[in-house]
Amino acid sequence: MKRTLQTLILLSTVLLAGASRAAAPAAFTVEVTGQGRPLILIPGLASSGEVWQGTVARLCGPQAARQCHVLTLAGFAGVAPIEGDLLAQTEQQLADYIGTQKLGRPAIIGHSLGGFLALKMAIDHPAQTGKLVIVDALPALGALQLPSITPQQLQGIATQMRTAMHGQDAASFAEGQRRSVSTMASKPEDVARILDWGQRSDRNSVIDAMSTLVGTDLRQDVAKVQSPALVLGTWAAYRDYTTRAAVENTFRTQYQQLPGVQIALADTARHFIMYDQPDWMLGRIEQFLD
Repeated sequence: MKRTLQTLILLSTVLLAGASRAAAPAAFTVEVTGQGRPLILIPGLASSGEVWQGTVARLCGPQAARQCHVLTLAGFAGVAPIEGDLLAQTEQQLADYIGTQKLGRPAIIGHSLGGFLALKMAIDHPAQTGKLVIVDALPALGALQLPSITPQQLQGIATQMRTAMHGQDAASFAEGQRRSVSTMASKPEDVARILDWGQRSDRNSVIDAMSTLVGTDLRQDVAKVQSPALVLGTWAAYRDYTTRAAVENTFRTQYQQLPGVQIALADTARHFIMYDQPDWMLGRIEQFLD
């Protein structure tokens, strides 16, 4: 009887522990399309995985022999938020997902914040990261205006930004979103779609992720990347303030430690290249993947 009771207690403990692990909040949702070589697609800040619809249709269609795993991060575009460091949890859970799904070393395509996460995966989990496609993202966004800034200074700027954004009232925060998004795509319907995702995103999740992005410097860490990498950038949104040559120099300088990186700039696209110049973007991705 005593041994039976001990066995039941042990079994209950194991089951409860397993239930606790199973109930751990998910850092992202996944939608899978197609069959064949796996691709991970990660959207940007406050964006839905829907941003990759056109990309999925072409890269993972019936004749493509690829399988797209499209993420939407917790707290973004209506997905429930989670507590803690969203980006760190996303990175670890993505590594776990690749392992449990037996995806090997999938190619990872990331836009903006998603590009940052793709770089982090390649730096921290090289055995689970295949080819990288980075769409309009930099290793150190916070160093864009001051390349000589130190990591400590970046952290200070990120902290100040976090405090200021949390201090905004709802109307000011929404207006800031509208101003920012209005410069990121050319067509009004695309701007409206992106803005809707932002308005349905959890404010704290957006602020925390943006602060991490601004406060992190991967310019030296990218030297650890073992994966072939394609970086696709844009400059059209900034043509009133700078030249194409200056923007291209920024990309090449920030990625100079990444071995063998290929860099190309779109001529007319704004930040959401998949909307403004889809054929240009997809043609280069297909060539790189194949």
